[in-house]
Amino acid sequence: MPPPCKRCVATRLINLDTAQRIGVVGGGLVGGAIGALRATAATQTLSLATARFPLAKLPAALIGAVTGGQSGVRITTSLFMQWLPPGSGTPWLCLACGHTFRESHPPLAAAN
Repeated sequence: MPPPCKRCVATRLINLDTAQRIGVVGGGLVGGAIGALRATAATQTLSLATARFPLAKLPAALIGAVTGGQSGVRITTSLFMQWLPPGSGTPWLCLACGHTFRESHPPLAAAN
């Protein structure tokens, strides 16, 4: 359960650690798809008979997917680094007011 926002006391919050992980994976997938598409894109119109994916383009598609995926990860990571508040603890983003803050981790219970 997320803590209430420290500015507006709203309870609609997003854990930015989880959002960053999902965003990085999504950025890698989208970047990989775009890279593969650009690497194998034809510059002329294709007829229906030649529209099948030729195996000769497979290495170019893989290289494009890897470089595009790396670019997507870098972009997503840099965007999240701008949002994350400084300090330690769990970062939260309030959906009501846009305030970002960190909730410090509670100390571990003393062993008896």
